[in-house]
Amino acid sequence: MPSIHPMYRGVAANFVRGGVTTIETAGHGIETERNFEKTPIFYLLNRGEKTGRWNLANGEGLHYAELGELALAGGTYHVINLCEFPKEVALRGLGFSLTSDAPGGFSDDQLAIVDELLPALGLAAYRVAVSKTATDILAVYTGARTSARILAGETRRGMGGSIDAAILLADLRNFTALTEVYQPGEIVEFLNEHFELIDRHVEENSGEILKFMGDSVLAIFPTNAEDPQKACKAALASAQNLLRANEALNRERTLNGGPDIGIDVVLHLGEVFYGNVGAHGRLDFTVIGRAVNEASRLEKLCGTLEQDLLLSESFAATCAVPCDYLGSFELRGVSKKADVFRLADAAS
Repeated sequence: MPSIHPMYRGVAANFVRGGVTTIETAGHGIETERNFEKTPIFYLLNRGEKTGRWNLANGEGLHYAELGELALAGGTYHVINLCEFPKEVALRGLGFSLTSDAPGGFSDDQLAIVDELLPALGLAAYRVAVSKTATDILAVYTGARTSARILAGETRRGMGGSIDAAILLADLRNFTALTEVYQPGEIVEFLNEHFELIDRHVEENSGEILKFMGDSVLAIFPTNAEDPQKACKAALASAQNLLRANEALNRERTLNGGPDIGIDVVLHLGEVFYGNVGAHGRLDFTVIGRAVNEASRLEKLCGTLEQDLLLSESFAATCAVPCDYLGSFELRGVSKKADVFRLADAAS
């Protein structure tokens, strides 16, 4: 079936008698398109036909690579039926193929049974496709943890609750100045490269990005009340790994004449409201609260202190790693001064 997932354009389920069921995905890109154009399904679509039959035993269709492989495996006859989905959805339809290894292939009665089953099969596939598409796309835009809560019914404004979380706020340094030098398409490419590595290292440590805000990223690592240090160490590992990965990315890009784009990261720990905020018909499932505001204000100190990684007092105390005290600073909109730390050289 086709897909609107940002990472792949189609998905196939393969059932083989006596074997295991396998799921295959086809990524986006020119190579995938060219490969698809060499398939019997593309042939049918191009001709506006919904059914195709090839007698493999007589050598029909063997110029298609997949049918040639089926013939070598003992296939004698191949049938493809296309089932259209409703036109109001982006998923165009289903390609259903069967291969027989019986001498003479499928009988007329067997093909008649397939034709009878196809409408029900198409309806079931449509139901699965729409459900999976909604789940996958929601996770892409909101994150796996957040999308699960939305699909579980947390869809009204104000729904949510307080949680304790380690907060990671990452901001691309001096990025606004780049917009004066590079074209919009180049700027988007730079953003995507850095966001990709941030996401990779947040996800691998069980964190979740909640929001891309211009050239900044907000991620959380929910804490276990009995072991908040675990979430802090996960957030710290993410920060250290993404900063190292960013250095490698910049080295490669500058070799090709591109810009060196640094990342400033702040780690904080505190209580936040995790849930729905916004208007009645337009919601955002995010985190808000004093801790988020403090993290945002702390990030402004990275440039002042010439540090690419700063830790709040609550984070440093809970994470229990060697740190250097950098001082106590006033934060705009925050009544109490904030004690700020950096990792000690040994910890770095």
